[in-house]
Order: sequence, then structure tokens, then C-alpha cells
Amino acid sequence: MNTFNTTNPNHYSYITEVLEFHILGGISIAGLDRMRVTLKIHKVNSPFHALRHTIDLYNANALEKFVRKIAEFLEVGTSIIRRASQELIHKLETYRLELLEIENSDEVFEYELSQKERRQAMTILRSDKLMERTNKLIGASGVIGETDNRLLMYLIFTSRKMQNPLHCISFGSSGVGKTHLQSKVASLIPDEDKVEMTVLSANAFYYYKRNELKHKLILIEDMDGAEEVLYPLRELQTKKRITKSVVQKGTGGEGTTKSLTVEGPICVAGCTTQESIYEDNSNRSFLLYIDESEEQDERIMSYQRRASAGKVNYDDQSEAQKILQNVQRLLKPVRIINPYAEHLILPKSVFKPRRSNAHYLQFIEAVTFYCQHQRESQFDVHTGEEYIETSLEDIKIANALIKDTLLRKSDSLNGATRNYLENLKTHLSKKQNTVFTNQEIRRELRIKESTLRRYHQLLLQEGYIKRRTDIQKESFCYEIVDVDEFKNLEKTIDMALNMCIEKLQNEAKV
Repeated sequence: MNTFNTTNPNHYSYITEVLEFHILGGISIAGLDRMRVTLKIHKVNSPFHALRHTIDLYNANALEKFVRKIAEFLEVGTSIIRRASQELIHKLETYRLELLEIENSDEVFEYELSQKERRQAMTILRSDKLMERTNKLIGASGVIGETDNRLLMYLIFTSRKMQNPLHCISFGSSGVGKTHLQSKVASLIPDEDKVEMTVLSANAFYYYKRNELKHKLILIEDMDGAEEVLYPLRELQTKKRITKSVVQKGTGGEGTTKSLTVEGPICVAGCTTQESIYEDNSNRSFLLYIDESEEQDERIMSYQRRASAGKVNYDDQSEAQKILQNVQRLLKPVRIINPYAEHLILPKSVFKPRRSNAHYLQFIEAVTFYCQHQRESQFDVHTGEEYIETSLEDIKIANALIKDTLLRKSDSLNGATRNYLENLKTHLSKKQNTVFTNQEIRRELRIKESTLRRYHQLLLQEGYIKRRTDIQKESFCYEIVDVDEFKNLEKTIDMALNMCIEKLQNEAKV
């Protein structure tokens, strides 16, 4: 009985009663007009006396010469070799067509949950304090600190299953854990739902299958290494599809134009230290600023010490990851209607309010989407379409998580400069003073002179600090104009969000 084995993609084998054919390096599915392979042929049970040759099996003249060469080398009749060769070609043709069909298929891999996994995940999705329990599981999976950022990022990643996914960019100085936070939260998303990249050419995105990226999470470790793909990514974010026309050689060598189309929607997440460079991407994304406080430093170093001492249970972390991955698999696309949307008004201080308003409403929908198994399904009387409604509790959760993002979007300073200014205020408050010099701050806060100069130049331009020429010191002397400006901005945003909730609650009582 002849056997054809393709278990190893780089080494197929076809064995007859007399001969063994080994196809080294597999077979290419590009171009069905040729079948170029590298063969190793020997008698059964005689692997050391073998003939190796590269040949196009569709070249009849070359194949006939090869048959005679094998017959002479192995001392086997040409009729036996010719018949075995034709059978091999037929097997390879059939298998190549199967590979091509799989390559062009739009079928999506689906992980089959066991009854135990489904029951465990559903218990969480139907629990009373779903967000609190989810956040604890995220912490148990190995994410240290970043309590709000990690839950916000997890919900943004969850939105990939919606028609209008959200996106996020993590900012922070080098070595503070941007990529670590993103990769740890991304590990809670099933592998079949995400695409991770470090470097990718600008045209690479156009060669994905039409629906291969649909509802996927695209992870960029460092946006500085993926600048070429940011434009097609932005188009996928905004228009939910990209199209490129290319010229390909047709029959007879004539050029033909072909359109390559890749469909979205997609959810994009990236990390960078350079906030101003990626403004176009930032406008489409939630901006997450990594916690660079001393308390967070201590939490991370304490975890590192416990890990080094062998006191971190990695099995428990892996179990928490699997549970949250299965929770994600139980979330299904469903339409969200927010009956309170018309009453949700953002503070006037928010920059670019049109896009920020859309992000705010979409994030509330993402919270509702995650709570779908706690919402009663309803059906449109006209279309019969199933939908669920946003609750006041969803809006409260969204407001609590999004407050820092709205605060940053209302700030005229970029994240790095704002962090410096707040650290500066904390340092000066301990001394009960508002006046400082370059030399003092460079020494006390351990900041490079060039970086400090850049911060002070921007703060002077925006009017957050002023030069004190009346004080004579060895270094330039400055004074903070308004110590409480950021706290007042925070209060304004809190008040605006709380007023919306109170108004809705009062109307619900009536």
C-alpha cells in the first residue's frame, strides 16, 4: 500500500513497494503552472544509496531524462519509476490545491470551551461586582499596580468585538513598564484575537486576507519601530478598510491591475515615549500615562524580590489568564443602545470635544458590552434586531475610569511636562514655597539640564511659571503662578460628570 505523508511541512514522503520519494523543503503554492521540488529517491530500506535532484515535475522532457537517470542509478525498471512519479505528481497536485484552499479561506479559528471552562467564565460574567472581580483577576495574572489603567486597557481591548472599537496609546519615560503593562493585559486576550508586531513594512498590511484582521487586537510594542504602518493603521481605525491597487503579471506576461482590500474594524494599542510625534494617532486613541510614582516603583521592586525568592506562584497567574481569556470568548457581538446618551455632556474644558465625546460614549458602550450577560435582551419592534441597554451603573463605572483620560485631554500640557510640574509642586509644598531655581530642581529631582530647560521653556510659554528677575541667585529663578490650577481642573471635570449622573438619577426617580 503506497503512503503519502505530509506531517512535516518541510519534508513530505511518498513510499511505494519499491521506492521512497522524499520531497525536501515542501512545495510552493505560488504559481500552479510549475511544480519545482527537490527530491531524494532511494530503494525501500536503502537510504544511504540515494539520488538527490531539483526538478520541475511539469517539465516532461526533464522528467523523462530524470526517470532514466534514476533507473540507471538505482537499477530499477523505467516503467516502475515512471508510474510512481506520475502517482507522486498527482498526490502533490491534490495536496497543493488543498493548501491553496486553506490559504484563501476566511474561516476563523474558534476555541472550543469545555463545560467546566464555560461555567467558570459565565459565573464571573454574571457576578454582582463584575468590574471589581475582573480587576482582581487582572492583578492575579501578574499586573502590578496600575489599578485603573489595567482595567481601562482591558475594556478597550474588549471593544475589538464591537462595530466601533476603541484604541489606546501608553505613554511614559523609558523603562517604566509601558510595554510590560500592554503585554500583560494583552495576554488576557485569546491568541486567535490578536496580532503582535515589532517591525512591519508599510505594504505588509495590504497583503493580509480580506477578513483576517476583522475584530482583531493589533499590538505595537514600540511605535517608533512601526512608523511606516501608522498611516494604513489610521485608515483602518477611521474608515475600517484599506485598499491598494497593485500591478501583477497576467497570462502572457501582460500587466493587470488588482485591488487588495483588508477589512476592519480593528483595535490598536501601542507604546511610546514621544507623545507629540504621534498626534494623529493620539487623537484617535485613549491616552494612558504610566504610573511613575515612588509607590509604584516600590510595588514593582517588591514583586521582583518575591519572584527572585521563589515566592511568586506562576501557576496561579496562568490560571487567572486562562479564566479571563475564556471570559472574552463568551462575549458575543450585540447592539448597544444608551438611553441616557443625550444627557451626557462633557466639560467645556476638554480639547477636541467632537472626538473626545465620541470616545466617551463608545467607552460607556464598551462597559455595557462587557456586562452583556447581566442585561436583559430586547428586540427592535421594527427590525427585530436584538439589543441591550446601558444602565446608570455602566455610566458611573465609565466615569470613574475615564476621568484621568478626560483630565489629560483638558490639559494644555503634554503628559511628561504635566508630570514634571506636579512633581515640582509636591517638592515645593514640602518646603512651603513656590519659588525655585534651575540648580535646585536639577539636584533635588535628578533631571538632566537639557530636559529641565525644555520643560521650563514650555511652562513659560503656557504661563504656568514666571521668571523672577527681582531675586538674584547663581541660577535662573522661577515661581509657580497657580499651585492649584490642576486640582481646580480636576474638580471641574468631576463636577461635570457627577452633575450628569445626579440629573439622570433624579429624572429616574420622577
